[in-house]
Amino acid sequence: MFDDTRPIFLQLADRLSDEILTGVYAEEEQVPSTNEFAAHLRINPATAGKGLNLLVDQGVLYKKRGIGMFVAPGARAQIAAGRHTAFVTDFVDPLIAEATRLGLSTDDIITLISEKGEAAS
Repeated sequence: MFDDTRPIFLQLADRLSDEILTGVYAEEEQVPSTNEFAAHLRINPATAGKGLNLLVDQGVLYKKRGIGMFVAPGARAQIAAGRHTAFVTDFVDPLIAEATRLGLSTDDIITLISEKGEAAS
């Protein structure tokens, strides 16, 4: 479930973000508590709390005092926008830079992507 490459609280926050993005948790829906996550995932409650609080700080979750944490309105769109930006920065920009160094045109890149997409289908 967790790997050793990144802190567990970040992996938990990413996992919960994935679940919000894919609709496992809808906007305004309550998410499991810190203790529920800790017990289910067999991690320290402080670690689970740190992951959830990171999402609160980002505006993805909000707290209702005495009730729990809920998915914020607009959270899905916010996560998608952030991932879109990261995708461009992490993958598209380096792809274009390398294609430029190799002398590939935009059409060459589109053809390569189309071919790979068809092969994966």
